[in-house]
Amino acid sequence: MPISEFVKDQPVDTNPLSLKIQTVLPQLKSLQNNQETSMKYLQKSYRDHERTMIEQLRQLIYSMFVNNDNKHKQAELNLKINSILVDFEKSTLKEMRNELISQKDSLSKSIHTCTILQNDLTHFHDFIQQIEGNKELCFTAVMKCEPIILQAFTVLGKLDKVFTVKGKYEHNVKIPSDPSECLIRAITVLPDGKILVADFNNKNVKLLDQQYHVVTHCDMTAQPLDICHITHSEVAVAVVDNRNAHEVQFITVNQSQLVKSRRLQLEHRCRAIAHQHGDMFICTGTALIKYTLSGRLVSNIYEDRSGVRTVCRCAVSPSGDMMYITNWDHHKLLTLARDGTVLATYTDPHLQRPRGLHVTPAGQVLVCGWWSSTIQQVDWEGKSKLATIATRERNGVVFPESFCYSSSTSHIIVGQWDNNILVFTVE
Repeated sequence: MPISEFVKDQPVDTNPLSLKIQTVLPQLKSLQNNQETSMKYLQKSYRDHERTMIEQLRQLIYSMFVNNDNKHKQAELNLKINSILVDFEKSTLKEMRNELISQKDSLSKSIHTCTILQNDLTHFHDFIQQIEGNKELCFTAVMKCEPIILQAFTVLGKLDKVFTVKGKYEHNVKIPSDPSECLIRAITVLPDGKILVADFNNKNVKLLDQQYHVVTHCDMTAQPLDICHITHSEVAVAVVDNRNAHEVQFITVNQSQLVKSRRLQLEHRCRAIAHQHGDMFICTGTALIKYTLSGRLVSNIYEDRSGVRTVCRCAVSPSGDMMYITNWDHHKLLTLARDGTVLATYTDPHLQRPRGLHVTPAGQVLVCGWWSSTIQQVDWEGKSKLATIATRERNGVVFPESFCYSSSTSHIIVGQWDNNILVFTVE
């Protein structure tokens, strides 16, 4: 209920509005602090990656000189070095530099917005204290303050707008070279609307256009378990092979091509992956661990050894102040603070074996039950169900493995153990 409707029928009492302002203000301050920290971290992450790349380049060129015992091949050596330098210029370093500039601009604007909202809400809060007892002025203040509070919740990604399915389509993503039926374990949508799907059974990543046609694909050396976008044109893929080797493979989307680049070898399982502002979050199955993009371990955020798949998938809220993880073994969705503190636990009889998890840019939290074949929307606090988006009986969802929301098309894209992906139009 809007504050204005609540206040109309109340005695002269400004507590409802004051309470909302007092709730929102610290959240805005926390978001601003997180964004300022993220900006500093982005700069450090870029510098660390730059140093690593330059050191690798230095060692490569040095080894070429050491191994070049034929002075007559100096011209050939020079050509090779020039080729390496050209590749270096095209490397992820350039992409990260462009992304750093883009994200710094976005973060600066967001920090500025937070500052303005905090100033406006503080002003209203002080004004309300002065007019307490004047019902007319109080109601006017409420009417003027409501849009600002709404904007604040929008910035925080805590509006809880409920999705409604308006249509359903199926699109075949199997390609002639696929030896097996598709198993789409992960989906991500790039900022420009391009879609990437990770096909576990066929060991490849496929690039789709906005009409869901397969444009190209990239064969992987191991089976992809999860995928997330890092920059506007780079994604990270969590992979595993039969030898139980675990790594993160980075892929660049170059126009309509997928180009594999660097790899990060890990000492533990890598079942799922998420990224935000230079932080890379990896689910091991029983733990959630934060890394830098260069592969440096930052911290062990959360751990639960009561099963083997207690930390199955992860997602981050738009404001970065909360994380969500699915617990496959115990049929739960957990909401965590940035330090790993459990803020909420959600269970539902119709959410059995939760696997897929996604948070939209507006903060809507979506989770799917694999065994129960349902997709649900949960409130941003992770405490209660807002809606059942899709079911087996109503929408034909069968053992959903993954899904993702596209803001550009208002589509929820669902991957299953099937050659067809499901696409739901929502509003």
